[in-house]
Amino acid sequence: MQATVPLGAHAWNVPAALSGAAACWFVREIADLRRSSPRVFVVFGWLAWLFIALAVANLAQLLGFGSVIAAVGNVVFLATALFTLVVVFLAWRRGNRAAGWFLIAWTLLETATIASALVLLVADGTQAEPLFYIGLPVSMVLAAILVALGVADRLREQRLALTDAERRAQTDPLTGVLNRASLLERLDAAGARARNRDLPIAVLFIDLDHFKSINDSFGHRAGDACLQAIIAPIQAELRQSDVIGRYGGEEFVVLLSSATAGAAYPVAERIRERVANTQIIGFGKPINVTCSIGVAASDTLGLMGEELIERADAAVYAAKWSGRNCVQVAMPLAA
Repeated sequence: MQATVPLGAHAWNVPAALSGAAACWFVREIADLRRSSPRVFVVFGWLAWLFIALAVANLAQLLGFGSVIAAVGNVVFLATALFTLVVVFLAWRRGNRAAGWFLIAWTLLETATIASALVLLVADGTQAEPLFYIGLPVSMVLAAILVALGVADRLREQRLALTDAERRAQTDPLTGVLNRASLLERLDAAGARARNRDLPIAVLFIDLDHFKSINDSFGHRAGDACLQAIIAPIQAELRQSDVIGRYGGEEFVVLLSSATAGAAYPVAERIRERVANTQIIGFGKPINVTCSIGVAASDTLGLMGEELIERADAAVYAAKWSGRNCVQVAMPLAA
């Protein structure tokens, strides 16, 4: 019976030391130390390996060093606990909400642990209050819940950041609509759905009139303001299923799902009228803008994908030759 006591003590110290190593690695991530405090990040890495060394030492039961290992372990645990408290607190002050959740959990757990140790020390073999026997397990459960909430909050922030990064990668930074690459991806997807369901699809190619003259007369900031100003009038005529993207320069493309040429033409006309009624101010005298629109639809052309854009682009040139500020529909090529 006497020989089993040291083995039991060592067996208990091993998982305790390993949990200390895991806690160090966890703190590095939850407090975002790699980015905010690279040196502290390295320190926690060293502490983790120190805990692993303590676990190995206890597992091996190094002869004659049992008391030394226990003393070192206690010092390392206490120092790491206090250091973690400071580091996580500073991370929370920097705005890391996940670190705030962990700070509450860590404080609760450490307080319960110290209180339990003090009670056992003071009790000195006498019966302690039942509350102190359940205090540590309850605090561990609450700490686990708080840590889980912190991890969930960190994952939510990462998802939001990823969503925002994806959105910025897909949109034009000036106008907020899809960029060319994303627009073409949507066009391919819309074309595939249209073919599978035997439905039409239409494309509007919108080109701002006299855009170079606006830039030359009022400056590029005014030109940018014009590009931004026409987005709302265009979107006002679109359905939720329709898509708008900036094709390049002053050119925009609208994808009208399940739309024939006959259905797309009045939409284009209403967009043209709305744009013509748009006035940009703040650059000396008011700037009036107009646009020319080319319409291409799969039901009349038998085309899909970028070929529709090419035909709509050709229709825009016809609209320019017709005096601008008008709509032209692409017709089938003569045999």
